[in-house]
Amino acid sequence: MQLIVIVFLGALLGFLYGSYTDGFIFSTDICLFAGLTLIMPSLFKFKLREITLVWEYRSLMIKGAIINYILLPLFAVGIGLATKDFGVAAGIFLISVLSGGGMVMHWIKRSGGDTSLGFLLLFLNLLAVSLSLLMLHLFARFTSGYFDVTYDQEVTIRRFAEPVIMLLIVIPFLTSRVLLWFKPVVAFIEKYKKFISQGSIFLILFYLFGLQSSQQLVEVYDFYPELFFVSLVAVIVFYALTAAASLLLYDRNSPQERAAFWHSLTRYITLALVISTFSSGTFGVSMLLPIMFAYLVQIPLSVIVANRYMPKLD
Repeated sequence: MQLIVIVFLGALLGFLYGSYTDGFIFSTDICLFAGLTLIMPSLFKFKLREITLVWEYRSLMIKGAIINYILLPLFAVGIGLATKDFGVAAGIFLISVLSGGGMVMHWIKRSGGDTSLGFLLLFLNLLAVSLSLLMLHLFARFTSGYFDVTYDQEVTIRRFAEPVIMLLIVIPFLTSRVLLWFKPVVAFIEKYKKFISQGSIFLILFYLFGLQSSQQLVEVYDFYPELFFVSLVAVIVFYALTAAASLLLYDRNSPQERAAFWHSLTRYITLALVISTFSSGTFGVSMLLPIMFAYLVQIPLSVIVANRYMPKLD
């Protein structure tokens, strides 16, 4: 509930700031900020030697990859086409290809999942962001005709793939390796990790919704108000299918399967929001709508699943 309030206030206050001022001009510095405050702290406990777990749990890795990068995107494609809006469809698809998220380790620990495997999956899914961007590009390329829009090959998402990967993956990982040499700094960050994460989420949302481009949501509401309802329904349907598939396909009596389960149920929404700011010019500002509603659906859903479908392990 606390995180929902933070998300709501950050988005609302940012949007109001942009409404009554000239708003912010987008800068890639927000990606670096997100990488250092949201992603880097989660990498401290990742040990390179844990890469060997990939082979040890190779069948689980393959199953997780099929679910996260084939099954869930197929759900998103079907839902997206049904919305009849290119931006909303792209937003749903982007959520579907970004596994895990800032809260995933919290749910893994709370449910008794294997944290070592959880950190490894978090790292591997971050490395897979380049694959996610490629999949989004292919989605746009092959569905633009269906939505009767033009997807200009010269201004596609490929133009920002490199800075996203560098600022959100490479620099945070290298920084985490350097900071491990400074134990007091790491201890301080670990102690206040929750506050750092929540504060950074608030600032990121305030900034992103305070952007000049975000004010176009007013025009969406004025001319296409139904897209707000369509986006909400689309997000609910996507998470319902995701939850059903995850509960069915993972063995929740295994700590390792529980870790993989949470990497399918939860999606990296904040990362999706950051990436969408790069590409809203390509897909339309309506791309932000499903990502906004994902916050309102994913957090309560995770609480319900943790309480109702995660029995204590012996």
